[in-house]
Amino acid sequence: MCFFQFTFQDYSRSVALAWVGDGTGVVLALTTFQMPIVFMRFGQSKLYRSEDYGKSFEDVTELINNTFISTDFGIAIGPENSGKVILTGDASGGSGARIFRSRDFGKRFIHTELPFHPLMQIIYNPQNSDVLTAISVTHDLWISKDFGEKWKKIHEMVCVVNWYVFNDYDKGVLVLRKSADLGVNIKTVAERIYSFGIGGRFLFASVMDMIRAIHVSVDKGETWNMAQLPPVGHEQFYSILAANDEMVFMHVDEPGDTGFGTIYVSDDRGTVYSKSLERHLYTTPGGETDFTNVTSLRGVFTTSVLVEDGSVQTVISFDQGGEWVPLKKPENTKCDSTAKDPEMCSLHIHASYSTSMKVNVPMLPLSEPNAVGLILAHGSVGDTISIMTPDVYVSDDGGYTWMQALKGPHHYAILDSGGLLVAVEHNTATPISEIKFSTDEGQCWHVYKFTQTPMFFTGLASEPGARSVNVSLWGYEDALISHWVTYTIDFKDLLTRTCQENDYVQWLAHSDDISDPEDGCMLGYKERFLRVRKDSVCWIGRDYIVTKQPTPCRCTLDDFLCDFGYYRKENSSECIEQADLKGHDLEICIHGKKEQLQTNGYRKIPGDKCEGGEEPERRVVDLSKRCVSDLLEPQLLVRMHLMNCSQYDALNIPLFNLYLCNPQTDKSSSHSAPIIAIVIAILLIGVVFGVLFVKKYVCGGRFLVHRYSVLQHNVEANGIDDALDTDVAGAPKNDFHDDSDEDLLE
Repeated sequence: MCFFQFTFQDYSRSVALAWVGDGTGVVLALTTFQMPIVFMRFGQSKLYRSEDYGKSFEDVTELINNTFISTDFGIAIGPENSGKVILTGDASGGSGARIFRSRDFGKRFIHTELPFHPLMQIIYNPQNSDVLTAISVTHDLWISKDFGEKWKKIHEMVCVVNWYVFNDYDKGVLVLRKSADLGVNIKTVAERIYSFGIGGRFLFASVMDMIRAIHVSVDKGETWNMAQLPPVGHEQFYSILAANDEMVFMHVDEPGDTGFGTIYVSDDRGTVYSKSLERHLYTTPGGETDFTNVTSLRGVFTTSVLVEDGSVQTVISFDQGGEWVPLKKPENTKCDSTAKDPEMCSLHIHASYSTSMKVNVPMLPLSEPNAVGLILAHGSVGDTISIMTPDVYVSDDGGYTWMQALKGPHHYAILDSGGLLVAVEHNTATPISEIKFSTDEGQCWHVYKFTQTPMFFTGLASEPGARSVNVSLWGYEDALISHWVTYTIDFKDLLTRTCQENDYVQWLAHSDDISDPEDGCMLGYKERFLRVRKDSVCWIGRDYIVTKQPTPCRCTLDDFLCDFGYYRKENSSECIEQADLKGHDLEICIHGKKEQLQTNGYRKIPGDKCEGGEEPERRVVDLSKRCVSDLLEPQLLVRMHLMNCSQYDALNIPLFNLYLCNPQTDKSSSHSAPIIAIVIAILLIGVVFGVLFVKKYVCGGRFLVHRYSVLQHNVEANGIDDALDTDVAGAPKNDFHDDSDEDLLE
């Protein structure tokens, strides 16, 4: 193996990394140093560029005229292989900020003065990377159609923006608007909006009146349907956990400060929801949840539940939320002290909740779409998750079975589409000089000493997409005088042979017996893959494409979710009617019409492709009666969660918009004078707090339908439509390393 060392000759306290393009080898490293002096802030940035996957860097600081670049959101990489890079300068002082723009993977930059100070990272249009949007620190929305050369303000008081829709407030009235022509024409698609979110093809709007409820649109806001979810009060929240074009995972918070809620999964319209998992751990709005999409195998998700005794346990679903089960105990481990039975226990995964509780977990669970079936995660083995020092566990079959791979916490990465795993021991107090690697999916590990001069390790960096065989280790060699240093290791010398046809073996997903004709059916079909044999030490290569051989299966009850109003008992596939709904007709509202749902308790899992076999009957009858108001012209407050349409029709409840500051904008003129007087009196009080409430709780992130992590902000800014998935393959990303008192930040 070859290793390459590079030392950055500056004293910066942090470094941000950005991979530019796929397979280009271009890495930008931005080092920054800041020091507050009285009421001023002194800062210095240096920019380095590599064309060989970080083996060597060139100091190109002169390209940015020694301008201080923000580390938080200073580097914005264009989508796919556009070669576009935007660096955002310090936004202190003056009427606007300065950006540096490159179209050639960072070889040259052109500086442009902005007429505003950006509040967050500049966002690319995923279809046309010349089109940019940005929100200013004064919450104005700006757009550029020529890759940042000229900018135009197109809206004021904007909280959140993404392509297709944006949320804003005007004099205390929350509205949802969209533009299909880059801001030339802006159309209001909903009013009375509390927050919104996008997942797959679904647009969600949280509407707040006396209670809060979710409305769903599948046509970008042209028409809306009310989601059949339990309503929540002001102290509760909804959260979109994951979504694709077929279905949605929605968390609904429990009343009170419980720290948990219930996961519901939707039908293919995003409207009717079934209960999937109770006591799902979700601490607070904006808090932590362990919900993880295992991207290396379809339909697989892991998360944590809060047991009644207060302990936290990990569960996994292999059928897109239809059933959740504990993880199997790895055969090469023993149960820890939390287990009542020393032989009977489960594996529990450390994820976001563990990191928030300061458990020594340097990395979250890791999977890659092109590393089929492979998962790496920190965990403990017992009856509940343990705060003791975790170990690293590996699954090569999508989470069905696990093995202990490494003792103690490690940083790890998947390379060469799963053909190579690398890991570095996590120890902030002691310098390191070794890296571990495995060529057989974590069964055996080898140690390679990459330097004679140990360094204080801060982070592991590899090209997004897990196709490279290069990995970079970042850190500094001297704790007192910190020079940033990077070691890039090229494993091409180890994987000297390209994988041939006889290096691959056929693997049947969701199966432990490939010869069993009934085994491996999941979501209605079997999938066979070609995977490299564990004993083949060869280079898979960048051109590797995951090949699937799907075969449909006959339908069974496992291909169906419990329908609205039904649930499954633990360890049972039978759907039982909820006691409080037994004997009642279930009515739902779709496109403003009341539909009666007639069911015997089952509906097919969205995306399930089974054919024939068992098909429980399910009929929907159109009653052709209007039962839900349009979000633009609300006349009645209609809620379908606890009552049916006819019950709400009888109530005839008028709708009050408590955040409407302009009475003339209220399209409903049929309210009586006493009611109007009451509304005005309420508004006199509400207007004082209205804008502050919106800024703090909507723009500030409280009670949002979904919340973005720092990583997800980067995903969205880099042109990924579906920013709700936590694992996005091939998306350019920025890594951030800091040698302060905090551990690795990403």
